[in-house]
This record gives sequence, structure tokens and C-alpha cells, in this order.
Amino acid sequence: MRSKDRNLLDLFEQLAPEQQERLITFAEFLAEGATDAKSAVREPVAIPRPAGETVTMAIRRLIRTYPMLDRRKLMVEASEFMAQHALQGRPADEVIDELEALFARHYERHKSKVGRRKSEG
Repeated sequence: MRSKDRNLLDLFEQLAPEQQERLITFAEFLAEGATDAKSAVREPVAIPRPAGETVTMAIRRLIRTYPMLDRRKLMVEASEFMAQHALQGRPADEVIDELEALFARHYERHKSKVGRRKSEG
């Protein structure tokens, strides 16, 4: 096992079970990768926000809502919101509202870029 892998595993094992789940969710979020050509012009999938939704559930829902977005570009901002909730105790509803706004802003930018490419091409 490489030293980076061992270090990550050691850190993971030091976390409480709830923190481990959050880390796994965030890792899945990061691993989703870049957009594909088929999803470049798709509209968001309307997935209603359930009552009592957690921040990690919201991230999963928003990833499914906006499959056309490059998650790597969302990583920094989304991780900041996750940290505000997990480490600073910011209420989940506020963080989820911010995450929804973040994904919507990125979608609008994506739509503008696709529109410009269509008009140029």
C-alpha cells in the first residue's frame, strides 16, 4: 500500500462513523468526474427536496439534478459549505439552500457556455 493510501486510511479510521459517512459521500461527489457530451445540453432533473434532508443527501440529490455539471468545478465551494455544517455547526437547511443556489449558478453558467458555442458553431 502506498504511503498516501495508508495515510488516508489512518485518517479515516480516526473519524467518528458519522464523519466517515460524510467523507465517503464527499469522495463519491469528487469521483463523479467530468461531464460527458450527451449530458452537455440536458435540462436539470426535477427532484423535490425532501423534508428532513441532510447535507450529504442534498449533495447527492443535486448531483442527480444537475448531471451535466463538472463536479470538479463545484468541489471547492461545495466543500466549504459542507465544512460550515460539519465543523462549524451551521444549520443544514441554510447550507442546503446555499448548495442549491451554488448548483443553480453553475448550471446557468453552463447553459450560457453551451449557448455561446451553439451560436459560434
